[in-house]
Amino acid sequence: MSAVFEVRHSVRPMDAADLPRVHHIELASHAHPWTPRNFSDSLVAGYGMWVREADGEIIGYYVLMAGAGEAHLLNLTIAPTWRRHGLGREMLEHSVLSARTHHAENLFLEVRLSNAAAIALYRSSGFVDLAVRRGYYPARDGREDALIMRRDLTC
Repeated sequence: MSAVFEVRHSVRPMDAADLPRVHHIELASHAHPWTPRNFSDSLVAGYGMWVREADGEIIGYYVLMAGAGEAHLLNLTIAPTWRRHGLGREMLEHSVLSARTHHAENLFLEVRLSNAAAIALYRSSGFVDLAVRRGYYPARDGREDALIMRRDLTC
């Protein structure tokens, strides 16, 4: 059994006290991270924000905006040292369940075209490609395109 699962894991709603640790993971994970304000504004707006813990340490999170029959996964991140153990897939499935509790019929997301691992995860989890959004993400050499994906939640 992987050492990842020899510790107690749980998923719970994010609160304001979690934001410094969440932002620390964000900084360690992304060349162009969300700001602390992005997270706090999302919390204030009432978005679905969840953290995954291992023995009380935050190791991942996601941010979900839901309304009008659809949901949008805005951010899903697993701390670098905890990747490649299926935790991202588990958090993704948790976000799907959360979207369904909000009566969403579809779950949308954007992903960098260069993020092959995430695209593979999303496709293997039932997401389909919808379109490419040109210049959506900041990048070291300008802007990067995003792949827009959708998962039907009605079946």
